[in-house]
Amino acid sequence: MPGGGISDLDKNRALEQWLEWQLRQVRGRIRELEVAEQRERRRQEQAHAALRWKIQPQRSSSAALVHRGDCALYPVEGGFLDREEAVIALAEPDIEPCQICNPQTGLAGG
Repeated sequence: MPGGGISDLDKNRALEQWLEWQLRQVRGRIRELEVAEQRERRRQEQAHAALRWKIQPQRSSSAALVHRGDCALYPVEGGFLDREEAVIALAEPDIEPCQICNPQTGLAGG
């Protein structure tokens, strides 16, 4: 090699290695951001569900139950009630509140 410098080939190999390292860093950051975004989306969905209610249909041995939207005892997607509908449901004689999630919380003073 004339002049004792680094050849163009060696420079480009070094550049390639550095770019591959950078790409691995960016891909790792993208994975971190995707996980954080999914976590935030789940948190928002859970917070939104906590502000809604749902009715568990009556079974032969028990009354129908009103649950908070995020109650794990009756995990159903969709079919949520708004505040007014939940108040109406709880006024019905054959519908009771879940004793675990206490769906009356948030319904008073509306």
